[in-house]
Amino acid sequence: MPEVLLRAADEADAPAMLALYAPYVLQTTVSSEYEPPLLEVFVERMRTYGARLPWLVCTVDGEVVGYGYASPHRARAAYQWSCETSIYVDAAWHRCGIAGAIYAALFELLAMQGYYNIFVGITSPNERSMKFHKAMGFIISGAYQESMYKFGQWRDVLWMGKSLRPHDGEPQPTVPFPAIKDSPLVARALRQAAQRVHVSR
Repeated sequence: MPEVLLRAADEADAPAMLALYAPYVLQTTVSSEYEPPLLEVFVERMRTYGARLPWLVCTVDGEVVGYGYASPHRARAAYQWSCETSIYVDAAWHRCGIAGAIYAALFELLAMQGYYNIFVGITSPNERSMKFHKAMGFIISGAYQESMYKFGQWRDVLWMGKSLRPHDGEPQPTVPFPAIKDSPLVARALRQAAQRVHVSR
């Protein structure tokens, strides 16, 4: 059986992650970028977001086949308990449960950190992504009409959201991911989420 591993990403993973991401930039409207970022820019994103939020990679027999991460939803203080998520899976590994596994892990880890809300922006039309996110517990929050221009066309961006905990009382400060990264609870969450991946190669 192939060895499936879900773990925290490190900078050594950046070239493989960037190679996986580049087709999404060049060939799809999933990414709002026009050109893939330079490696040093990509690594700087990992450092900036990773100072507080998780970046995860999924590997099969050591090969990076998918990754996902959380980033701040908005910069101002009142939004600090909300984040956005992005997940990218190698096209050759679609429909193996990788995106669902990464999301399952992110839900657990972000809840441990004290986050309340996750949001995701989906460039319209993308019925497959909408159905997937609904299956993962997201609901439609709204849309930015004709807010994105790519491949010669104005496009809507649909926003979906998911609550991680009841919105009761005053929230406590969130815990940076590096502070819990090596804990047994995180290791268990990653191990359990990885069991959602099904490969037969």
